[in-house]
Amino acid sequence: MDTKLHHNCLNFHTHQPASTNAVGQVYNWSINQVEIPHRGWFSVGLHPWHIDFDNAPAQLETVAQRAQNERAVAIGECGLDRLVALPLAQQLPIFEAQIQLAEQLKKPVIIHCVRAFDVLVAWKKRTKPTVPLVVHGFNNNLQIAQQLLAHGFYFSLGTALLLPKSNASAVIKMLPINRLLLENDDKNSNIETIYEAAAQHLMLPIDTLKIEIWRNFGQITNNR
Repeated sequence: MDTKLHHNCLNFHTHQPASTNAVGQVYNWSINQVEIPHRGWFSVGLHPWHIDFDNAPAQLETVAQRAQNERAVAIGECGLDRLVALPLAQQLPIFEAQIQLAEQLKKPVIIHCVRAFDVLVAWKKRTKPTVPLVVHGFNNNLQIAQQLLAHGFYFSLGTALLLPKSNASAVIKMLPINRLLLENDDKNSNIETIYEAAAQHLMLPIDTLKIEIWRNFGQITNNR
């Protein structure tokens, strides 16, 4: 990884398009957006909110086509969500299809998981995927974090770190730093502010934190 990049705060998952050519973020290219992002890295996936079950094969084909792009560094966000109308039994094969794509392309997966961590962990134990799996926007309790950690997941934490009493603010202190990424998701908060909060929680210099996050990103994306 080019050490010049370490001056930037890597934003692992954002819905805000890059405004410059500077490297430093992974844009979430939604299945509902037609035009390819003009610059920078992006991820592509079929979010549980956007699944049209009758049209899912065509949606998955769109994901597969977009994922071939050299700027597509991850599959996702995709995952499991108990709060959407589509039953988990129907969400799961669509999620699994995207994991299979990630395995073929050797790209990490950005996972959206809402009230379905039991299913996610059971699936991981059963299928034993080899690509890195990153639960994005994690803000759940220590018990869930420990379960996920025991099964090899990575964690991308976001604006919940700005709230001192949030689950994320407690969890970050027990996570191995080599399992950590940071993001602003669909929020307006500057990624720099999130890094400042994370550095305070970890009692690390912010420049050290930047280096660690870039190292993790390089590890899961094969040193992009």
